Amino acid sequence: MATLQPKFIVGIGGSAGSLNAFKALLKALSPRTSMAFIFVSHIYPTANSQLAQILARHTKMPVMLAENEMVIQRNSVYVIPPDSDLFVENYILKVISPRSVRNKQVDILFSSLADAVGSSAIGVVFSGYDVDGTEGCQRIKNKGGTIFAQDKSAEVDSMPQSAIAAGHVDFVMAPEKIAVEILRMGTNPYKKIRKKV
Repeated sequence: MATLQPKFIVGIGGSAGSLNAFKALLKALSPRTSMAFIFVSHIYPTANSQLAQILARHTKMPVMLAENEMVIQRNSVYVIPPDSDLFVENYILKVISPRSVRNKQVDILFSSLADAVGSSAIGVVFSGYDVDGTEGCQRIKNKGGTIFAQDKSAEVDSMPQSAIAAGHVDFVMAPEKIAVEILRMGTNPYKKIRKKV
């Protein structure tokens, strides 16, 4: 099982306008990154989310709706279920439903990633309203992880701009460029990188 453990866990958060960014990121990623990817989007509690099925069309990696006690494996994609909080503990997914608070699911995931894997955590903040993700980005940065935010290509810039303004972001890029940099990190994880903010 240790050989299936990802080198990095990448948390990807977004809300309004993030679907196109999600798809673009996955399309640009190799199916063999040795990483795991967890997508969190603000989904109405009563919604029947098709997000996992939609994202599965844009990657060769397996895409799964997250389930409680699911083991996180490399080269896999996990998607938050509707009306849930999603945590990571010791490379295990924890799903709690109903969600504890509205529109804080990115912060919840990112904060748990920081505690669970420290410098092996990567946070990506895509398009969306409000400030969800900013607090979680700080937690990841404090543990030595890396943060990406979507550039002016974001359809709604509140979430990425909040993280940028707070000073927690290492790279501000389009989704396709974020994928390239993530792949570079996977092949050269110990090389010091210069901020591109």
